[in-house]
Amino acid sequence: MTMEFPTTGRTTGTGTLAFLATADAEALIARCPNVARLLPEMADALVRQTEAAPGLLFDLSSLSDEERLLFNEILGDGEVAATVALPDGVVAEIVESVFAGLWRVRFVGTDNAIIADYAEVSAVPQAVRRAAAMTLPRLALGDLPQGMMNAPAVLLPMTPEDLDLLVDRLGTGPVKIVSRGYGSCRVQATAIHNVWSVQFFSAMDAILLDTIEIGDVPAAAQAAVEDFRDSAVRLREIGEAYFQ
Repeated sequence: MTMEFPTTGRTTGTGTLAFLATADAEALIARCPNVARLLPEMADALVRQTEAAPGLLFDLSSLSDEERLLFNEILGDGEVAATVALPDGVVAEIVESVFAGLWRVRFVGTDNAIIADYAEVSAVPQAVRRAAAMTLPRLALGDLPQGMMNAPAVLLPMTPEDLDLLVDRLGTGPVKIVSRGYGSCRVQATAIHNVWSVQFFSAMDAILLDTIEIGDVPAAAQAAVEDFRDSAVRLREIGEAYFQ
């Protein structure tokens, strides 16, 4: 499925530490008590969180502009980003921080006004799961065009006609996710409940694997228990080193 995907990219974990070590950051930290309060609370949430548990949300709407700036610099941008198309033109913009399992989530209206702004500790943000649950409950193949060989049973090899039929019949759902590492993994919800298009690309952006997954949000886009615990340790270390 050809489409535009969200990107990640401001700072890495190393960039976060480099920023916090500057004199400008030291002065900013002194003016941002709410950030100092949030960091240990988020670390505690990461310690408690499991893969199946509902997300733990932290409302950021009350932060001052300086506090939001500092908070964004600490969290940075991790390897996973997503957009979720919601009713009435609202879009959820989601970026995983450099602390895996800790996400930034913003809801933006048609006029680009921010409707909600929060951080979430979860395997995958609730906005993703809720949007994916609104897709169609079943697939109707309808009349099959000429040239079909394997698409009804999803067998290999696939002919161009088979691939065209899959894209046409599965449709496009409201969730787009990209996970970047040495290459990238692009995940697209189809219009059918619990059916996902998952594509893996090389560092040169050549497709390595093109799959259809049936089930929950694909594992490539989710944080694991080990991620939560590691992120809790690193976030607590930053709090103790720079905010106490």
